[in-house]
Amino acid sequence: MFNWLALIKLKKEKKMCTHEEMVTVLNKVGLHARPAAMFVQTANKFKSNIRVSKEGKEVDAKSILGILSLAVCFNDVVTIKTEGGDAEEALKQLIDLVNTKFGED
Repeated sequence: MFNWLALIKLKKEKKMCTHEEMVTVLNKVGLHARPAAMFVQTANKFKSNIRVSKEGKEVDAKSILGILSLAVCFNDVVTIKTEGGDAEEALKQLIDLVNTKFGED
């Protein structure tokens, strides 16, 4: 007998793309309240699971408190991980946001 549930699960797994990239935060004040809010707002535009890590601590990128708890400063390197159907676009937009210094400076 054919297992339709296994086929559906397999198709869903194929759609789950994972992307990861390290980026250096270059705006002078790091991820203080305004840039952190911009980062979270951008992350929340996507269905993908998005995580940010710094020095071994990983948080949900859709949580303002999580992002602020990383205490990201100027020149810190963070890793952004995205997983889901729109993961590639999510990562691209978040990297662009960081690289443009959140419109500051």
